[in-house]
Amino acid sequence: MIRTAKIEDAAGIADIYNYYIGNTDITFETNPILATEMHNRIQSVSARYPFLVYEESDRILGYCYASVWKKREAYRHTVESTIYTDRAYHGKGIGTMLMETLVKELKKMSVHAVIACITIPNPQSVNLHEKFGFRQVSEFKEVGYKFGRWIDIGDWQLLL
Repeated sequence: MIRTAKIEDAAGIADIYNYYIGNTDITFETNPILATEMHNRIQSVSARYPFLVYEESDRILGYCYASVWKKREAYRHTVESTIYTDRAYHGKGIGTMLMETLVKELKKMSVHAVIACITIPNPQSVNLHEKFGFRQVSEFKEVGYKFGRWIDIGDWQLLL
């Protein structure tokens, strides 16, 4: 079931995210976050944009949200999307369901453009986003450094 994230979901969301922090270059964060930090993030994001979770049998299996892309006022109709699923549930359609719901919610708001910043290579994320009409609009070489190597990123954009 997809629903709005609650503060009580912070530990489950942090558990999913911390796997990616510690084991992948999909996020450029390098230190695990505590549930209290995720609590603050949920509260901050939810004040303005959707923060959604996929829950099954009282367990968070994925989450996604939209957040401010850039702080300048002229960017107010553009958001950045973020999506993560529990690694044990990849390929089960959870990411697709979450992204579909997020896009629907953003269309109801005054959002015009959605930006997804994706580590390159990351074919799973690229495929998910392109399924919804996102198209690559930029690529930056060696802008992140994690696990002893330089990492490229790209931006994918969806106009609503």
